[in-house]
Amino acid sequence: MSPESPSLWPYVTPGIADDLFERLPGIPLSKREVRLILLSQLRLTHDAILWDIGAGTGTIAVESGLLCRQGKIIAIERDEDVAGLIRRNCDRFGVDNVQVIEGSAPDCLKALSPYPSHACIEGGRAIADILQAVWEVLQPGGRIVATAGNLESLYQISEAFAGLQVRQIEVVQSAVNRLETRGTHQVLAAVSPIFVLSGEKIG
Repeated sequence: MSPESPSLWPYVTPGIADDLFERLPGIPLSKREVRLILLSQLRLTHDAILWDIGAGTGTIAVESGLLCRQGKIIAIERDEDVAGLIRRNCDRFGVDNVQVIEGSAPDCLKALSPYPSHACIEGGRAIADILQAVWEVLQPGGRIVATAGNLESLYQISEAFAGLQVRQIEVVQSAVNRLETRGTHQVLAAVSPIFVLSGEKIG
């Protein structure tokens, strides 16, 4: 475990502060409140096998790795520099059960193992193809969660869920405001809303 980790986040509660993660310019980070929605919709188990596709800064991978110490998290990211960022963030928090895969989904998914009990899909241009590829290997009873930042992605994911016959579908839109200081005033500033879609594979 990294010597830094106890002072960074010495809690069992998820919801690591955003500014504790190392960042790269232009690389998305799932805001803490949205991250908590994602984690709750994933319904992880202590031994979960999670595929985190489009892992970005690695916030979900880190939080899941801390929650599922007996499980395995596979974080997929196509950019070499971003993959390195995920590894560094895992080191910062002493997470050793995350494997980072450099590759472009859905093509890189074919060679991955073990198959997931849970999947989190945080974007991707070929979102419908990614969902199809994940669904084919998702374990029976497994859960799938996908995020959409716009109506076009929301429609594509909804259409794919219907075609795949995802069960127990839930759709949540985040509505989060944070207190910020602007000049001499404190104001509530909105965090960009995200659609979170989730469901289960029955049988």
